Amino acid sequence: MTDFKSGFISIVGRPNAGKSTLINQLVNQKIAIISNKPQTTRDAIIGVVTEDNYQLIFIDTPGIHKPKHELGSRMNRVSYAHFHGVDVIYYIMDVSEAFGRGDLFVIEKLKGSHIPVILVLNKIDQVSNDHILQRIVEVQEHLDFKEVVPISALKDDNVDRLIDVTLNYLDDGVMYYPKDTVSAYPEQFIIAEIIREKILALTQEEIPHSVAVAIERIVKKKNAVVISALIMVERSSQKGIIIGKGGALLKKIGEQARLELETIMGQPVFLETYVRVETNWRNKSRLLNQLGYIETEYE
Repeated sequence: MTDFKSGFISIVGRPNAGKSTLINQLVNQKIAIISNKPQTTRDAIIGVVTEDNYQLIFIDTPGIHKPKHELGSRMNRVSYAHFHGVDVIYYIMDVSEAFGRGDLFVIEKLKGSHIPVILVLNKIDQVSNDHILQRIVEVQEHLDFKEVVPISALKDDNVDRLIDVTLNYLDDGVMYYPKDTVSAYPEQFIIAEIIREKILALTQEEIPHSVAVAIERIVKKKNAVVISALIMVERSSQKGIIIGKGGALLKKIGEQARLELETIMGQPVFLETYVRVETNWRNKSRLLNQLGYIETEYE
């Protein structure tokens, strides 16, 4: 297989920059949950794109932020870990937001990496061309990016150009995954993320960062899949909010998640959800490990 290129690309940036929207657009399928609430992505999510002449493995990382608990610190360290051991880094920036200290913090971290960094200016559909040019000048004063590619991940504007530019930084390679692979994550992870996405969409500010989902049981029968999921919150008041009056909100969460899971699995799904209070779970290492938020060594 001559002239076949492959490589690993980290997608890093601040919360709500559009990292998950971009990876879903790149693989032409929803593999990362999307929410307008910050810090939706809590772990690195892998998406694979394979064409006749290349295979690109994209890694969507949590938004880098000022942590308020151990979970937030672990999320940041997951992102920092993917500044290393890859072939290319996309630093994705919401060009419609002001350039500030949070961006400078990430850029300072990127200066310690020897990996080629491409500046991806996202949400160009929301600003003028003059604004985009001004932002390019402003950001390049702080880091000499290998390339600058303005895009709209939501509108699929210039995303093909981003792939073309990326291939210039990859060597002839091997196929790491079978050609029909889109995501490299276990089934339990995908199911838990879909349920968590529905909770994010249907609840208010008090809930999103205080909730986790653990899949406790998956039973595959001849004509259906039976799933049992635990929703974990930090306070009794949050449990009441998620359950809702007469169990109405929990039922709605389950219905929306079940419909999406049936589309993915191609057969009926019976989804059982229940809610448990686990005080301060975001600072408990044992629970974080059980939920899959593995510790990394990077700071």
